[in-house]
Amino acid sequence: MNCMIEKFDRLRRTYPPQMSSSLVLPLLQLMQEEKGHLSEGDALFIAEYLGVPAMQVKEALSWYSMLYRAPVGKHVVKVCRNIACSLSGAERLLGHLEKKLGIKAGQTTADGRFTLLEVECLASCGTAPVMQVGDTYHERLTLAEVDRILQELS
Repeated sequence: MNCMIEKFDRLRRTYPPQMSSSLVLPLLQLMQEEKGHLSEGDALFIAEYLGVPAMQVKEALSWYSMLYRAPVGKHVVKVCRNIACSLSGAERLLGHLEKKLGIKAGQTTADGRFTLLEVECLASCGTAPVMQVGDTYHERLTLAEVDRILQELS
């Protein structure tokens, strides 16, 4: 954890001292980059480091879909399920991905290459249906386009 504290300290120096609670999300992201996913113990460690209530960090950990509470595959595939995407075929898209990957939403392939997640909103309603792979958005998706994307990742 000493390595993490050094990284935390470097980041903390870029924030005004009275803004320590604003570091919750950046520190969670930094720790996830290091470990791959986050645990409740990590949330408690960050809360203690910042001197903020543990619940504040746990809330952030449970709220944001980019924070993982369990190990994930090399490629995290998120499918938006909000109303615009649903009306544009998100369920069909998700079913196609489940069939192609051989897993259900919330699972990781046995080889650890893909994790498939259904998320509430990817904030790209005008380009539905949408999925995110890593940090890349794929919009106005067709099943053929999904197949192409998966092929490129394999």
